[in-house]
Amino acid sequence: MPVNRNALIRYKTIDKCLQNRFRKWTLENLIDACSDALYEYEGIDKGVSKRTVQGDIQIMRSDKLGYNAPIIVQEKKYYIYEDQDYSITNIPLTDQDLGKLTEVVEILGQFKGFSHFEELGGIVQKLEDHVYTQQTHQRPIIDFEKNEQLKGLQHLDTLYQNIQKKRTIRVTYQSFKAKQPSTFHFHAWLLKEFNNRWFLVGTKSRKQPTNTLALDRISSIESAPEVPYIDKPDFNPATYYEHVIGVTINEGLRPDNVEVFIDRHNAPYVLTKPLHHTQEVLDMNKDGVIIRIKVVHNFELERLILGFGDSMQVLKPERLRNRMTTKFKNALQNYNENELTNNG
Repeated sequence: MPVNRNALIRYKTIDKCLQNRFRKWTLENLIDACSDALYEYEGIDKGVSKRTVQGDIQIMRSDKLGYNAPIIVQEKKYYIYEDQDYSITNIPLTDQDLGKLTEVVEILGQFKGFSHFEELGGIVQKLEDHVYTQQTHQRPIIDFEKNEQLKGLQHLDTLYQNIQKKRTIRVTYQSFKAKQPSTFHFHAWLLKEFNNRWFLVGTKSRKQPTNTLALDRISSIESAPEVPYIDKPDFNPATYYEHVIGVTINEGLRPDNVEVFIDRHNAPYVLTKPLHHTQEVLDMNKDGVIIRIKVVHNFELERLILGFGDSMQVLKPERLRNRMTTKFKNALQNYNENELTNNG
C-alpha cells in the first residue's frame, strides 16, 4: 500500500524529534510536532490524533516500510531511539529502490555532455557510486569529502522549507564566543556551504546588517509565522560573495588587492587550483610566482594564508602583511615556549 504524503511528513517529523536528544519526547510532544508540521507544510489545521501517531510509531518500528526503527520508551513516558545514530533517512536501499535509482542515473547520465547540465556531473557520479556500492557490496570507487561528526545538518530541510515559504524562524544559537545560548527571530535568505560546513545567511531585523549563522551552533529552530518576514529581494549571493573567500563578510570593508609570493615547490598547487576566481599571475621565475587576488580581508583569508606556512609570503597590502607577520611571530614564540617546557 503506497504511503501518502501526510504520513511521510509525520514519519519524518517523528524521526527528526527522536534524533534531537537535547529534550525528552512524550507522546503528546510528538502529536504536537506532527500537527505543527502538517500545518506548516500542508496547511492542515485540524491536528493529529493520538491513535494516528501511535500507529505511525508502530509502522516505523516494523518492517512494513523497511524502517525497523529502534524506538523504545523510557520511564514509561519518553520516546527515544535506542540507537542514537539511527535515522529513517539512513536505511539501506531495497532492490526495488536500487533498480529505480539505476534507471534515474542512466537518464541523468545522458545529459552530462550538455553545457546546460554541467552541474549534474558531480551529482550523477555520486549516485552512480552509491548504486554501485549498494548493488555489489564493494568498497566505493569515489570518496567524497564528508564530516560524519558535523552537527546541525538535521536543520537543513526545515531551514530550506522556511526560506522557500518566506517564513520567519525562531533560533536558539550559541556562538563560539558566547557563554550562553540566546534565542531570537531570524529572517533567512540563503543556505551556504563552505569547507564542508553549512551556514545560514539573513538578518535579525531591518536595522541589523546581514548575519551569518553556523548551523553547527544552532540547537533549535521553530517556525514563527506570526512575525512578519523580512525579505531582501535584491540579495544576490553571486554579488555578495564576489570578493570573499569563505563566508565571513565585514560589511563596509572594501576588497583589497592582495599580492602574495608562493615558492616554486608550492606554486603549481596555486596555479592549478586558484585561491580565488580573481587570481592573476603578476610574475613567474625560478624561485616561484607572485599572484594577485581581489578579496575582502576576513578570517578565512588569514586561515588560507596560514595553511601555506613558510611557502607563502604576503607582499601587499601592508596591513595584512603586518598581521600575518605578527601571527607567525606568535606561533614561533609558542613553539619556543613549548620546547623549553618539554625540555625542562
